[in-house]
Amino acid sequence: MASVGGLPVEAGVSLVPLRQDDESFADFAYRILCDELIVLDIKPGEPLNDEVISRRIGVGRTPIREAMKRLESDYLVVSYARRGTFAAGVDIKDLAEISEIRQLLEPAAAARAARLASPQLRQELRDFAREVGELLPGMQSQQDLMRLDMRVHRKIYRATGSRHLEDVLTRYDNLATRIWSLVLEKLPPVSEHIAQHIELLECIAAGDSEAAARLTIQHVTDFENLIRAVL
Repeated sequence: MASVGGLPVEAGVSLVPLRQDDESFADFAYRILCDELIVLDIKPGEPLNDEVISRRIGVGRTPIREAMKRLESDYLVVSYARRGTFAAGVDIKDLAEISEIRQLLEPAAAARAARLASPQLRQELRDFAREVGELLPGMQSQQDLMRLDMRVHRKIYRATGSRHLEDVLTRYDNLATRIWSLVLEKLPPVSEHIAQHIELLECIAAGDSEAAARLTIQHVTDFENLIRAVL
């Protein structure tokens, strides 16, 4: 049965998160499809039919098409004239290039967040570090752990105060996480990898830019090594 972008999933019904009050229909469609593409609920190469997706998530076809354009610019979908739109493939060979970019930008982002985050954001990061510590012991699902990892990265990117840096880092973190998703069943539990974030969030909240950069380099490098160990 299965398939998400092309439909089925029990007579076309799948669990879809609620749209936020301040979220446009296009942003909502983008968020849902982006998550499904990243964790490979929509498989690489699977066709994406806007009419089917419109029925499944309950928004019009125009917002779906707008979301598809954004996803294409994120390298998550590909479109072909007269053939349609498909989930982009995942190429393990991209890991080295993606990791190199992240090793350059992620430490800079963490250091910038440590220097420039507002007092409110610093408190949010402290609270989130505590939340991560409370959530980890009860998390068994590798996919849930992966989504928690993504949440941490998004928090840090937002704390940089740079929309451009946030956009670039989110794009490459999405691509890295798709590679992670591809080998997820082969990996040992990734809770220790996620736990590294607790100290990182606390360092950023404390304004320790050097420690934040150092921990980020370690985290990104460990991620690449973890993937390569199972290839």
